[in-house]
Amino acid sequence: MTEQATGAHTNTLKSRSDFPFYAIFIAISSIYVLMIVAMLSAETTYTTPDHIWGAFAKPEIRYAIWLSLVSCAITTVLSLWVSVPIGYLMSRHNFWGKTLIDAILDIPIVLPPLVIGLCLLILFQVEVPQYEWVNNAMKSISGTLFGKEIYVAKGDSVDDMIRKTTGLLFGKPFGVTYEIPSVILAQFMVACAFAVRTMRVTFDQIGPRYEQVALTLGCNRGQAFWRVVFPQAYRGLLAAGTLAWARSLGEFGPILIFSGATRMKTEVLPTTVFLELTVGNIEGAVAASLIMVVSALFVLIIARMFGLTRTGI
Repeated sequence: MTEQATGAHTNTLKSRSDFPFYAIFIAISSIYVLMIVAMLSAETTYTTPDHIWGAFAKPEIRYAIWLSLVSCAITTVLSLWVSVPIGYLMSRHNFWGKTLIDAILDIPIVLPPLVIGLCLLILFQVEVPQYEWVNNAMKSISGTLFGKEIYVAKGDSVDDMIRKTTGLLFGKPFGVTYEIPSVILAQFMVACAFAVRTMRVTFDQIGPRYEQVALTLGCNRGQAFWRVVFPQAYRGLLAAGTLAWARSLGEFGPILIFSGATRMKTEVLPTTVFLELTVGNIEGAVAASLIMVVSALFVLIIARMFGLTRTGI
């Protein structure tokens, strides 16, 4: 038997032996993909265009859409502002306690969302310490900046102090808990963790050689970052922003605990789905959920187009 015939025979046997391997893997993958498609198809066919337009006609859902868009946009901007410096420092430098900080940064990802909401609620309901230096500092700062003194009363919580400060600044006190700021904060605590991970992987993939060359040419560290490193990270920045936006849009657990489910006040689209289900309006819940599905799908497609997979997510 010639060498060419032997090679062809070996390749035939190899292809036959590989068939069960690929058949099993493709079957398992297909089942999961088909489950996702079937799930979305079932929801799509359950409702009608009239139900969707009827959902848009309700002022509660229009308010939820507006608050979702605004809060997600603010959360995305905040997440990028925080994730860029953290991602850069974690990528470029080794320091004592880095492993611990790295683990802490991943806590919002692994913790149940309800726990994050509960932690935020407890944080803002903690009483301000009744120390004399706290009162003196608050009085001094508020008196210097605003012309009026803010003092810590017995039983005042962190949220109470925020209400006193905002009342002094804007003439109308408003806090964080069960208000619109709590929605943004709840979204931010979860979404920012995903943005940090994305930006760290992005900076890991940018070689430090360009930055070192810029330093040798007379740039300081800040100039080297903004002129050399940051322009190369635009794909990761876009990926982190879209991922943070999509994660914020679907956030429900922390918002339910920390912000409540008050209509026309702290109601976002996930809360709308919950409230519509509680009153038995399944069509309204499906219509609201379809809005989130289409929005998330659109954002994820954009993210894939601009290199989300290149950042390791």
